[in-house]
Amino acid sequence: MTSTAAQPPFLVRHADIIFSVKTFIAGMMALLIGFAMDLPRPYWALATVYIASQPLAGATRSKALFRVIGTLVGASASVVLVPNLVNSPELLSLAIALWVGLCLYVSLLDRTPRGYLFMLAGYTCALISFPSVNEPAAIFDTAVARSEEIIVGILCATLVSTILLPRSVGPAVAARVDTWLAGARRLTQDVLAGRSADPATRDLRLRLAADAVDIDTLADHLAYDRLGGRETSRWMRALRTRMLTFLPLLSSMGDRIDALGGDARAHHPQLMALVDDVSAWIADNGIAREPADRLRSMIAVQQPTLSASSSWNEIMIASLLLRMRELVDISADCRVLNQAIAEGGRPPGAKLAFQAEAGVAPVRHVDHGMALWSAAGVFVTILVCCAFWIATGWTDGATAPTMAAVGCSFFASMDDPAVGLRGFAKWTLAAMVIIALYLFAILPAITDIEVLVAALAPPFLLFGYLIARPATFFVGMLLAANTATLMALQTTYNADFASFANSSVAFFVGTELSVISIQLIRSVGSEWSVKRLMHRGWVAIAQAAEQRGNRDRAAFAGLMLNRIGLLAPRLTALKDSELRMVDNLRELRVGLNIVDLRRARHHLSSPTLHAMDTMLDELAVSFRNYKGGAMSEPLLAKVDHALSEAMGERGAGRADALIGLVGIRRGLFPTAPAYLPESGLHAGSVAA
Repeated sequence: MTSTAAQPPFLVRHADIIFSVKTFIAGMMALLIGFAMDLPRPYWALATVYIASQPLAGATRSKALFRVIGTLVGASASVVLVPNLVNSPELLSLAIALWVGLCLYVSLLDRTPRGYLFMLAGYTCALISFPSVNEPAAIFDTAVARSEEIIVGILCATLVSTILLPRSVGPAVAARVDTWLAGARRLTQDVLAGRSADPATRDLRLRLAADAVDIDTLADHLAYDRLGGRETSRWMRALRTRMLTFLPLLSSMGDRIDALGGDARAHHPQLMALVDDVSAWIADNGIAREPADRLRSMIAVQQPTLSASSSWNEIMIASLLLRMRELVDISADCRVLNQAIAEGGRPPGAKLAFQAEAGVAPVRHVDHGMALWSAAGVFVTILVCCAFWIATGWTDGATAPTMAAVGCSFFASMDDPAVGLRGFAKWTLAAMVIIALYLFAILPAITDIEVLVAALAPPFLLFGYLIARPATFFVGMLLAANTATLMALQTTYNADFASFANSSVAFFVGTELSVISIQLIRSVGSEWSVKRLMHRGWVAIAQAAEQRGNRDRAAFAGLMLNRIGLLAPRLTALKDSELRMVDNLRELRVGLNIVDLRRARHHLSSPTLHAMDTMLDELAVSFRNYKGGAMSEPLLAKVDHALSEAMGERGAGRADALIGLVGIRRGLFPTAPAYLPESGLHAGSVAA
């Protein structure tokens, strides 16, 4: 089996510098090949290298593949649209705007590397079409040349990334997972110590949810990794399922510990000693950590046998111990799977303990409304820029709708794309300074290709270094791409200051028009997005109840946790908002308990099923109309009635029904008095 074991320390320590050198080599190869092929715009090959290159070889290959396909599709669209509509500027503008909007809409719905294909197909059509309206007869040659330039750049980037000191995705994913698991161990200690409600614990939980989304995105590239990619991808899917289950599971355990009350250590010393043992075992990341079998045996010994007369505390303890066993199994599996990802193969003799359901493929939040709104934003913005261009008859006016198509597509996933567009303009201005220095001070004195390569090395090596670092990735890519394209290197020097100044002004006018238009049409705030994501979560709970939990547990957890991951950075930005105090895992726990009830349905009597279905109908209505705050008392009464019926069951489904119903009750009514199984009424306190 091919190994993706950790690379030599030298390559890890100096990975940023190595990537920068590799990218510069690929960029110069692409530029020189463009010169040799006498391509009209060889500098596009250079720019493509810096746009397509990623520090990880698998990520470069995936992006390169989809960039080639997207370029060809966008070029084909321009060949179809321009010759047929060039005599009707308004119709041509409308057609291109519709194409870009449609492609962006599909791209935003496909949150995988494949989504890049659709976005690129959209703005490539604009890049080729708008500058070609004055020479429509040459559109086919222009489209072919542009495709050749981009493909040359992609091939050079992929070749160098694959052959010259390649960095595998596997170890990078394993390192990120290591960091995530370290945070998960800290969170486990805090939650099992009864600190679930602490602000620091809430922040850590949100950060882990956001990091899980980032790891998901990185893991998408595993399948394109030449070094054991498919095998590693299989282990990552299994690990992902356990990561998705971990956060709601731990949240459920924290809730059960809270339900037992502050004096749980005095009333249940053996149970709390076991909780401490599990916490210490999970926190121990050493190689010599004892196997999990002893903890599993201790959990089984303390598991109470539930009956119709079982008290609320006994039900709480049974639920806690069941979740504790799952937590131990997941922790053991995570260690095995992370090692498999880092080394490219399953460690000999390792067995997975946690029995996950079949659905392990990523399920991500998709917002058709926001995707359509973003598509409408780029559509209207392009039309506004085209109207300005047509009305003024501006010679370089094609730059405005072109920049609108590129900028609005790039920043469509942001709450306020105008912020990204202004950053785009700011760093392009910095690139303009570099370009002017080269065009009018350095390049005129260069006559040899070797000297040209040496002269280009300082800025482009710096750009590559910035791209290699996550914090400066976008800045580096903007500087590299804009410097390469606006410098417009050719085999002969032909720079003209008037032309350079005019194109620069056109660029900034186009960007500013885009900013104004997108602010009026599409920009929203973080709080608005948070409320929308929360509402989508409430609707998902209602749907789960209406479907009687008839869906895959892992898929539901993945979808809900993905939404929480999208919420996390937005909630961080809302420092003083009450929304930061919302328990985002509550709905996830309730939904998973609804799904868990499905396992019990085939073993329950008709009265119990009727009581459960009545409760689920009420729950669905409640969440459909939910605006935040406390749930209604009628729903609590129906939950308790279903509990009362389930307590009288004798079949195999009783335990699952009780655990699910208790989880729903605790999730929706955490401060309600304890349930009394004898009468179905409430009395006493939660910790009774």
